[in-house]
Amino acid sequence: MPTPDHSRDAGGRKRQLVIILTVATGCRVVLNTARRFAYPFAPAFSRALNVPLTAITSMIAANQAGGVLAMLSGPLADRFGYRVMMLSAMGMLTAGMLAAGMAPSYGTVLVCLLVAGLSKNIFDPAIQAYVGERVAYRQRGAVIGVMEFSWSASTLLGIPLIGLLLDRFGWRSPFFALGAAGLLGLLAIGTVVQANGQCRPAGRHTGSLPQAWRQLARHRPALGALGFAFFVSMANDNLFVVYGAWLESAFHLSVVAIGMGTGLLGAAEFAGETLTAALSDRIGLKRAVCSGLCLSLFSYLLLPPAAHSLALTLASLFAVSLVFEFTMVAFISLATELIPELRATTMSAVFACAGLGRVSGSLIGGRVWQTGGIRATAAVSAGITAMALMALLWGLRHWHGK
Repeated sequence: MPTPDHSRDAGGRKRQLVIILTVATGCRVVLNTARRFAYPFAPAFSRALNVPLTAITSMIAANQAGGVLAMLSGPLADRFGYRVMMLSAMGMLTAGMLAAGMAPSYGTVLVCLLVAGLSKNIFDPAIQAYVGERVAYRQRGAVIGVMEFSWSASTLLGIPLIGLLLDRFGWRSPFFALGAAGLLGLLAIGTVVQANGQCRPAGRHTGSLPQAWRQLARHRPALGALGFAFFVSMANDNLFVVYGAWLESAFHLSVVAIGMGTGLLGAAEFAGETLTAALSDRIGLKRAVCSGLCLSLFSYLLLPPAAHSLALTLASLFAVSLVFEFTMVAFISLATELIPELRATTMSAVFACAGLGRVSGSLIGGRVWQTGGIRATAAVSAGITAMALMALLWGLRHWHGK
């Protein structure tokens, strides 16, 4: 009787994982671009829609509110499978973007960005829980770090392309382009993932949705992680909701130049993701997150001294983006192991709290900027980051990963 070729089976499973993660990463580039493109071009959309800048920052806050509405998607993914949630997310993104392009108004764009935020926060917990199921904890920082290249790709490629579209074809063109890209992603997920299995959780029954949330609420490390996600996201959006206005007002940059400058921030995010993939598993995910938070706090404080020079301003924004990305990717890797039997539930809760934090940061960011300029923005972001560090240390005080 022939013996089974386990090495061949293992190689096949590895190839299957690589194919699924490659397709999913491409979809996440589209989702991330859709969620982020309103930030640097807020002044342009303000003029196009004939509304004040604070109305655009409120619209961006609605985009972040999608993360809160996605709280139910995690428990549903844990019960019914990750593939269904990924397909739903891409379908919603496609419909929302095309609707905004075909029926342009402030209300339509507001709903479109809300749907974009919801789509991302449905897709991300599903794919990250899938990685948590199939990749050992000691290697998870590297795998998720590589997958998070989709975040930097949205600023290296997506945002500059959006700037060119705005400049050449008008403000509606990005919605049509992202809608078409979302449709391609939907077809790719439906084809490739279906051919490689259903992407279901590893046979665990988590009970009802209320039971899942009650279990999460009784878990101190998870609660600390939720506090971290809220505060660190609030601090970041307090800055980035107004950085386009800062660059435009201080240095008179065009939308194309702002788009290209955002590409530089994408390079910083790429560097942060690379550092996470290379270092976080070696030094430990918990230590990586705490160290990154401390560096992030100081990077915000570097912004005001750099404000007199465009080169120094871009360099300081580069530092903020690099450190923040390193911290967040390491944290996502850590969070997938907090409650292994409720991975998607945990991740959706993390993204929901991050969404609430970004909503809060978006709502205060415009007013903080108008009140005290970049000095006030930097001080508020640094103070909120210190609160994120305290929440994380409280939650993970006695927790150790595998």
